[in-house]
Amino acid sequence: MSACAANRELFDALASVNRKLRALFDARVKERGLTLSRARALFALSTRDGLNQRELADELGIETPTMVRLLDGMEKQGFIERRLEARDRRAKRIHMTDYGRGIAGEIDKLACEIREEVLGGVEAGDKAIALQVVARMAGNLVTIGKD
Repeated sequence: MSACAANRELFDALASVNRKLRALFDARVKERGLTLSRARALFALSTRDGLNQRELADELGIETPTMVRLLDGMEKQGFIERRLEARDRRAKRIHMTDYGRGIAGEIDKLACEIREEVLGGVEAGDKAIALQVVARMAGNLVTIGKD
């Protein structure tokens, strides 16, 4: 097999795993009344509570209008609250509610369970090699992006 064909096969496999993983995760969080986007936002806020809307949108890789709709839904569900910034009354910081933190903990546990299922039967050494390969690819993308 040529290097080009092997590279294509690897990228196709990575894309397929990503699509299937997102679909599986989305189906599992829907059982808890969430969407994948809302779960991702809860993950981001669980590590960096108090982001403003722009920072959270950047973190999730989505546009601001999409972020506003996402936050509207999360606020209605009681997961988050928007607080005005003292320095800029137009800007709002996003904070998780106690209820949101509880849901984020449940989603984190669910994500751990999914990872265990998906990686079932994969040896620790193989995981380490896969992580090295993906880290190298990520590093190459950063380098390419600087050109």
